[in-house]
Amino acid sequence: MNYIDNIAFAILLIIGIGFFVKNSKKIVRNIKLGKDIDRSDLSKERYKNMLKIAFGQSKMVKRPIAGILHIIVYAGFIIINIEVLEIIIDGLFGTHRVFSALGGFYSFLIGSFEILALLVLVSVIIFWIRRMVLQIPRFWNKEMKGWPKNDALNILYFEMVLMTLFLLMNATDNHFQNLNVGNPISQYIASLFQESSITLVNSIERTAWWLHIVGILVFLNYLYYSKHLHILLAFPNTYFANLKPKGQFTNLEAVTNEVKLMMDPSADPYAAPDENAVPPEKFGASDVADLSWVQLMNAYTCTECGRCTAVCPANITGKELSPRAIMMKTRDRLEEVGANIDKNGKFVDDGKQLLNDYITAEELWACTTCNACVEACPVNIDPLSIITDLRRYLVMEQSAAPQQLNGMMTNIENNGAPWQYNQMDRLNWKDE
Repeated sequence: MNYIDNIAFAILLIIGIGFFVKNSKKIVRNIKLGKDIDRSDLSKERYKNMLKIAFGQSKMVKRPIAGILHIIVYAGFIIINIEVLEIIIDGLFGTHRVFSALGGFYSFLIGSFEILALLVLVSVIIFWIRRMVLQIPRFWNKEMKGWPKNDALNILYFEMVLMTLFLLMNATDNHFQNLNVGNPISQYIASLFQESSITLVNSIERTAWWLHIVGILVFLNYLYYSKHLHILLAFPNTYFANLKPKGQFTNLEAVTNEVKLMMDPSADPYAAPDENAVPPEKFGASDVADLSWVQLMNAYTCTECGRCTAVCPANITGKELSPRAIMMKTRDRLEEVGANIDKNGKFVDDGKQLLNDYITAEELWACTTCNACVEACPVNIDPLSIITDLRRYLVMEQSAAPQQLNGMMTNIENNGAPWQYNQMDRLNWKDE
């Protein structure tokens, strides 16, 4: 490799990594648009959660076939890309297989990479068959049309091409093949080129080498536009996940203080409000800025796998709600808000919000708050928390609860029970 190639490689590397860093900063900024929430407690339990769920894939294997295939692809993605370090050094300094000096250890590494590459290739093909031939229902919900469907397929094609290029690069590397080490798969591919000229084989090797590194940089930057951000965000997402018991409702401090005041016998109900008192915050959420930064990170982390929607009783019975769609719509709105900030330097009211413009009241009230979606998510995303915050806004800010719920709340206010009869009659059922 001559100096021109080295310079071209360095420029390519700088552009690829620079673009990735720029887009990563946008994601961090968008997540920070959310309200602050303290998730600094129980660090040991959080690390355990992250290692078990994000790194150990413990929730993925609850569906064994998909889980095992995903682990293979995940391990392949992490381990095989260690080889990128050698490519970067070779590209910058004009060396070739610089780590081959490690001898037997290098042979073990590259041999393992080749076996993994083949397993990843097979796994990705099976994933494609499951999605496009078997057409598993959760991959074909109405929210999985257009870009979400194409995005899922694009990643599969990316993986196929990258693994093929890796094996082809090894198979056409005469130096590597002559070492006769670390090539348990590529040696069989190399036999196809025995009758080819050295010039042709070297050209194929160089082309595969360049396409492989370009493909990796393109894939890295494609993550910003893709659901596959979970490759990076699954780790912080599981670390900062809610560790409280599922179904435990979060009380609003403003409401709690009001109730305490009402129950305080020494409080003067006719006293003038404190002029320095901080006005109560907005109840619930109507747009992404009203959600917490953890909820916004959840939206970016969503894998769109559909496990949440597949177990949702409301969705199963044909109602409008899809927990996956809740997360996708939240991310779409967050991206729109981010683009607004990029254009104007700050957010300029666009007359839209998450509630109603993206997520409808019909979807929200279809939820039974059963937590099935939270339990099913392989990376501890919590769609229910967004649903309840939006519903809280509808009830407490707009008094827009369904008629059945309004009737129940009126009964509780008047009768101390959700049923429409006098408190004195509440225990009559025991005499029947």
